[in-house]
Amino acid sequence: MSEVTTKIKETARKVHTKINKKKKPEFSIPIRGLSNVNYDPKIGYFELKGAKKVRALTVNTIKSFAQTLKMMALSKEVVEGNDMATKREAYYVSKNWGDARFKEQPESDAVMDDIEAMFLVNREQLGFIPEEKGGDIAGKLIVIDKDPTTGKEIKIDCTKFGSGAYSIPSSVEQLKFETDAKFILAIETAGMFQRLVKHNYWKKANCILISMGGVPTRACRRFIRRLADDKKIPVYVFADNDPYGHMSIYRTLKVGSGNAAHINKYFCVPQARFLGVTPQDVEDYKLPTHPLKEVDKKKIKDVLNNDPFVREHKEWQKALKQMQKMGTRAEQQALAVWGLNYVIDTYLPNKLKHPEKFLP
Repeated sequence: MSEVTTKIKETARKVHTKINKKKKPEFSIPIRGLSNVNYDPKIGYFELKGAKKVRALTVNTIKSFAQTLKMMALSKEVVEGNDMATKREAYYVSKNWGDARFKEQPESDAVMDDIEAMFLVNREQLGFIPEEKGGDIAGKLIVIDKDPTTGKEIKIDCTKFGSGAYSIPSSVEQLKFETDAKFILAIETAGMFQRLVKHNYWKKANCILISMGGVPTRACRRFIRRLADDKKIPVYVFADNDPYGHMSIYRTLKVGSGNAAHINKYFCVPQARFLGVTPQDVEDYKLPTHPLKEVDKKKIKDVLNNDPFVREHKEWQKALKQMQKMGTRAEQQALAVWGLNYVIDTYLPNKLKHPEKFLP
């Protein structure tokens, strides 16, 4: 019996016992948010504090209580059947739950997240996987997977995809790696990733290129973490110079999020460093910019005041205040003002000469 099914059965047994004793059953669920996390740079990721919310069975909570139990039952069924369900499929299964069915998928996702936090496991252990892609890989890496039919090992050479790339699967725990690359370059935009692949930048720099496609999925983060840990190679992040690129994409990759603090130790990359684009790059390389939006200004204020990661690192405080003072943001693609391949010929080589200057 798996750890997950054991916890589900124990919880169900407690609920059943309380009901038989005519007492209100309840769940205790960690509060997920920045207000309930600690950040210790020695540990490297956001950890939960002790604050919890209690979901007791009352007239007002009967539906959410029933939905939580039904979602646990679905998880048990999927895990014991050695199967899996996407988050979208789980939502549609609920349409058979009568009054406990979900009206919209965000409701089922939230209950799934609560169960994940309650048991301190990840969604994949519950048998649920996301719909989104994990990310794309190109460069000096061989991924060792298993053939689902025969169980035999297969080697996937990420240098052999021509103008394409290897797609990270939704579950990466079974993968092994072979590489002599010097570093991993995690890239925010698919367009920049494609440019570097088109010109075989990975060969020139002896590296592994990973397209995050915005905020990296759990599978992408876990893949990078496992690869970096296993092969002891550094991780550099190349993103837009804006609060979203810095504090949603990079920070989530490096230390995780408040909402997922119960699993950050698996799905973050504490060794990651921010290569660019930085506010100082905008000045040094005289990049074209766009004015900060109101949402950008608000995010800068919020993270400066409330984000434990930013409060811990003066370098990030300085960079964000510099962006705030400049009142502008700049995209990776802005480097094209000096030529389409300026990023390959000049910007990245210049930056990589001084990794000690990367933001923490």
